Amino acid sequence: MIGKLTGIVDSYRTDSVILDVNGVGYLVNCSAKTLQELPARGSAAALFIETQVRDDQIKLIGFISEVDREWFRLLLTVQGVGSKVALSVLGTLNASELASAVALQDKAMIARSPGVGPKVAARIAAELRDRAPGITGVDMGVIRLQSELGAKIAPKPASDAVSALVNLGYGQMQASAAIAAAMREAGEGAETARLIRLGLKELAR
Repeated sequence: MIGKLTGIVDSYRTDSVILDVNGVGYLVNCSAKTLQELPARGSAAALFIETQVRDDQIKLIGFISEVDREWFRLLLTVQGVGSKVALSVLGTLNASELASAVALQDKAMIARSPGVGPKVAARIAAELRDRAPGITGVDMGVIRLQSELGAKIAPKPASDAVSALVNLGYGQMQASAAIAAAMREAGEGAETARLIRLGLKELAR
């Protein structure tokens, strides 16, 4: 199996790139986002590869990062999701956005991907919720905070306060709930130090 290819970009197609590796041109299928991130023809590039072997063909699918490849593998475990749908999702959302959408059960965000209907988006969100965090660098405590606040993006002071409480030994869920309560009391403009104090006060109740 091929795990990674490093070579020169030979040419682009609508949904793939030909990567010249020591004189051998590999046809690698990619998401729209991956194709946009690759350099111009004649430039060096590296892609992490997922090799799919069928009775009639061997298909190479390329990703900029290992995290993207792991997301692709996860998406394929969802009922009704094949390579085309998985690449459509990854071509619309980056790893962080997809992790947030899954954690917050934001089905509408996932359904923005071409070819992904409401039912498939709901299955992706439901089936991957407990499995996705392990492959991302996303702070799940912050995602829970966003959910508590009903926001897509938690303010940085609040995110830092959650991380501080987690570092003090509190669970992510506890820390997120405490800082969400602190945010509601102190307002959106509160600084990290004040949120930590209010969060600790909330946890002591």
